[in-house]
Amino acid sequence: MRNATAPPFGRLLTAMVTPMRDDGSVDLDAAAALATHLVASGHDGLVLNGTTGEAPTTHAQEKADLVRVVVDAVGDRALVLAGAGSNDTEHAVRMAEQAAEAGAQGLLVVAPYYSRPSQEGIRRHTVAIADATDLPVMLYDVPARTGVRCSADTLSRLAEHPRVVAVKDATGDVQAATRLIAETGLAWYSGDDGLLLPFLSVGAVGLVSMAGHLVGDRLAQVIGEFADGDPAAARTTFLTALPAIDLIGGSGNGALRAKLTLALLGFIPSAAMRLPQAAADDDEVRAVRAGLVAAGLLAG
Repeated sequence: MRNATAPPFGRLLTAMVTPMRDDGSVDLDAAAALATHLVASGHDGLVLNGTTGEAPTTHAQEKADLVRVVVDAVGDRALVLAGAGSNDTEHAVRMAEQAAEAGAQGLLVVAPYYSRPSQEGIRRHTVAIADATDLPVMLYDVPARTGVRCSADTLSRLAEHPRVVAVKDATGDVQAATRLIAETGLAWYSGDDGLLLPFLSVGAVGLVSMAGHLVGDRLAQVIGEFADGDPAAARTTFLTALPAIDLIGGSGNGALRAKLTLALLGFIPSAAMRLPQAAADDDEVRAVRAGLVAAGLLAG
């Protein structure tokens, strides 16, 4: 069994938005600046071309360009993982190959969505992607989006693959994680900001975050305090991050909220998104601005 306490991708990663100009084109300069800011605020890694990064509506060259620019911007100060998610296995394999060519240092591989394949289908799909490059793989189990959950047996079998090293767990099932961390030896990352402390308490090594766009320094502090054996301090620090976590995750559209908050704070020039993601209306902009003020992140 592998050492489940060893964090192969560091302890705090954020699933980064893909900045866009008002016309919907990808803003690579803004992406480089944002990545640099996030790394300076305590991140060990960044995940590009995931759901929060609007991967379903960005194209192959855009994804590769984004990886290349961010890798250049952060250098050796952080690891860059790239999403290789599709319900077409051949497409996902090409995404993995292109990410590796662009300089990514790891892959995030989600179970095929919409198709609801069998567990054997999930396993074969994932192995095909893991076999396509030499990059280490973080599995992403998010049944609310994919419509299918990875079974314990599937995760255990995938853990036998030499390049499958971690799991981003967005199932919300802390009890199952308790058992699977021990059984698989994989490094476990909470995929839900709000469940960071419960997951750390059962052996998770870190977090793949959305709220890290706003409070990465505090989330890094929480993880560090817990690792240092001071869960009371970790809880106290976590409470200071909770308003931002609620603001980003509370609406059910974290990608929109993350972009909007970053634009309101001046970290990206525009909150533009591509359809089917619609821009926030005036009521939501007002609500998010008020939430930033309440969280102490924006002057009233």
